[in-house]
Amino acid sequence: MTESLTAFELLLQIDQRCRLLAADLPSQPTRQDRWSGIGFRLGEQWYVAPMGEVSEVLHEPRFTQLPGVKPWVKGVANLRGRLLPIMDLGGFFSGNETGHELSALRKQRRVLVVEHNDVFAGLMVDEVFGLQHFAQDSLEPVPMDEQLGPIAPFVKGRFQREQNWQVFSPFALAQSQGFMNVAL
Repeated sequence: MTESLTAFELLLQIDQRCRLLAADLPSQPTRQDRWSGIGFRLGEQWYVAPMGEVSEVLHEPRFTQLPGVKPWVKGVANLRGRLLPIMDLGGFFSGNETGHELSALRKQRRVLVVEHNDVFAGLMVDEVFGLQHFAQDSLEPVPMDEQLGPIAPFVKGRFQREQNWQVFSPFALAQSQGFMNVAL
């Protein structure tokens, strides 16, 4: 006497047979050996910011200038209903009162949005080169004799390719007192 199977029981049997006969998928090499970040340029220097430290990359937004702030504070923009302070990253590091001269090609400029703890800010850079991937074990410390200037506390190493990619930490910048002190 054959027993009648419900549709659900029949599907369970088919599932069990498929699982028994299924071949394992080929193993994928792990991607943990890769380091990824957002590549950008300030003047003639190339940098890469860790993926988790940049929440968004924007074209230069319209912004309103603010009175009584340092020259590297470009102004404030409205980003989906939130006020986003726009900071000229090169101007911050140049340390002079006139600020860093941004790329003349305005269409190349981008803003890296950083959100860390209570800091929500846009870092204006000359150009962004998108996602960059490096072998994790190729990260080198920056030599002690290499003069990086005021950006040095925020550089966490470098990768070498056709050019040096300095690893820049926006989170370290967001925690620095000098970056938070925007008033004249």
